[in-house]
Amino acid sequence: MPLTNEARGVFPIAPTPFSPSGEIDWASVDRLFDFYREIGADGLTVLGIMGEAPKLEVEESVALVRRCLARVGNLPVIVGVSAPGFAAMRAMARSAMDLGAAGVMIAPPSSLRTDDQIVTYYAQAVEAIGTDVPFVIQDYPLTLSVVMTPGVIRRIVMDNPSCVMLKHEDWPGLEKISALRRFQQDGSMRPIAILCGNGGLFLDFEVERGADGANTGYAFPEMLIDVVRLQARGERDAAHDIFDAHLPLLRYEQQPGVGLAVRKYVMMRRGILASDAQRKPAGRLSEMAVAEIDYLLKRLATRDPRAAGLV
Repeated sequence: MPLTNEARGVFPIAPTPFSPSGEIDWASVDRLFDFYREIGADGLTVLGIMGEAPKLEVEESVALVRRCLARVGNLPVIVGVSAPGFAAMRAMARSAMDLGAAGVMIAPPSSLRTDDQIVTYYAQAVEAIGTDVPFVIQDYPLTLSVVMTPGVIRRIVMDNPSCVMLKHEDWPGLEKISALRRFQQDGSMRPIAILCGNGGLFLDFEVERGADGANTGYAFPEMLIDVVRLQARGERDAAHDIFDAHLPLLRYEQQPGVGLAVRKYVMMRRGILASDAQRKPAGRLSEMAVAEIDYLLKRLATRDPRAAGLV
């Protein structure tokens, strides 16, 4: 089914498993997508920034989308289609939708500076991929260097009916969520789904501000699911308790430049990935960093039994 503004819950951002020699590890791909389905994810996103999408060949990207859709059953799948040019974006978007994806995610290029440039870019992107393709705005100024005010997001949403979701990754960004929900309340913006990124670092309060869930990665995505579902049931303290237990590892994983390495290492330790390899160019964790992560896992195991098998 196509993605709509009714999307809720946790849509993990999937890393792309590689072998140490750099090829896609298809056995780990299958295990990863099975894992997301089994833990109760509400959807999935592939070919995101943390999925190393720019390092894949076109044929590999299409094959990864096809493999994902074959493994996750009825879960809606969002495909990252951001590209330097609209021809490549259109080709990936149409291929993904033809394979059965629910929608696509579009990040703005870092060259955009003014509000009008940002709004025009998304209008041109929609023209390129087609108005029938539901899309997600990726608002990630810390990495993309493009600052979208709530007013700019409102303009994009109101100008493009196929915009159904915001991936909110601004930091600080709690007030932005509140502002967007006020726009909906006063009728100046139609409703959209808001799922949050930033590795879940502020998820505990983001859902209290009106976010509908998470669209991000973390080595223990079950925690993200717990927080969203506990908050939905009104169990605020329980949600914060499980979030607090994971916060040290969550913070460590959020370090710019090494976050994916940390995530892949822990997922390897969990038996989900066969290797923590990234496709080059990429850095590796030092022995000291690995020791620090292992220490954090040991501490986490005292508060969350899902980490107990790793110590």
